[in-house]
Amino acid sequence: MPSWPSRFWERDKGRMDLKAALQEVYGHDEALAGQLARYEGALAEFARRFGTGRVSIFRAPGRVNLIGEHTDYNQGYVLPVALDRDILLLARPRRDGVVVVENVEERFAPRSFRLGGEIPPGELGDWGNYVKGAAQALWRAHGPGLRGMEALVVGEAPFGVPRGAGLSSSSALTVVAAVALAGLNGLDIPPASLAKLCSEAEWYVGTRGGIMDHFIALLARRGHALFLDCRPRDGAFPMEHVPLPQGYKIVIADSGVRRENTRSEFNLRVAEDKIGVELLKSHFPGITHLRDVSPSALGLTMDELEAILE
Repeated sequence: MPSWPSRFWERDKGRMDLKAALQEVYGHDEALAGQLARYEGALAEFARRFGTGRVSIFRAPGRVNLIGEHTDYNQGYVLPVALDRDILLLARPRRDGVVVVENVEERFAPRSFRLGGEIPPGELGDWGNYVKGAAQALWRAHGPGLRGMEALVVGEAPFGVPRGAGLSSSSALTVVAAVALAGLNGLDIPPASLAKLCSEAEWYVGTRGGIMDHFIALLARRGHALFLDCRPRDGAFPMEHVPLPQGYKIVIADSGVRRENTRSEFNLRVAEDKIGVELLKSHFPGITHLRDVSPSALGLTMDELEAILE
């Protein structure tokens, strides 16, 4: 059997050209060397922990949002782009309904649980809860009979999504766990449907957010932003891939500052928005979300509205 790097660079009849697949994600040849070493190391580590054999690799990227903060759960518009930093999950199916998940970073202890409709969570903030949330949501949507998996999460620097930096590392972990379980069980779930499921899965960990992070993780296209309308129409969310302008770069600087209480602060903002909507609805019944608030809806001119806000 050829070494792992050669499998990326060779075209195997009847198979996807893996080199082309990685170029579509990470860029051209000069950007692939580090990724190839990363994938090779991840496969070797998986074999060391779980033994040799067939293994599947799944990934989910982080994201940065260009326009529209706190608007997705208010049924507004967002314009995120996916990053070249991602979380990998290497996995193979088990014959039972048990999930065993380990992390290459030693500070994240191994976790195991049985699939079901009510999976007991770990302690608040435990990294395994994101995997459990995805598994529980998938089980509830697609019923008993799902097989478990042996999995290894790879998300360390320099290729992983920085944690606590506002780049959606937690949602990337939720998405990659859901994609892996769905793939290993042969579930053909449309990306938008899986994204919606993943957004609901994060309620498991106590986050009351929207759909943006999961949609861009599953529907990103290289060189494009995703213009997403977070108000569903006929059960679907209108979206458009918008080409990024040539000659420009998006630069993201990681300050290294980490915040530990972002979940509670985020949920507070969600609650404040909902309270504001309820207050407005008592005077303006046509308002159901903050998206609906406009000068015309309030019977004001723009100047009058700006004066109130000031």
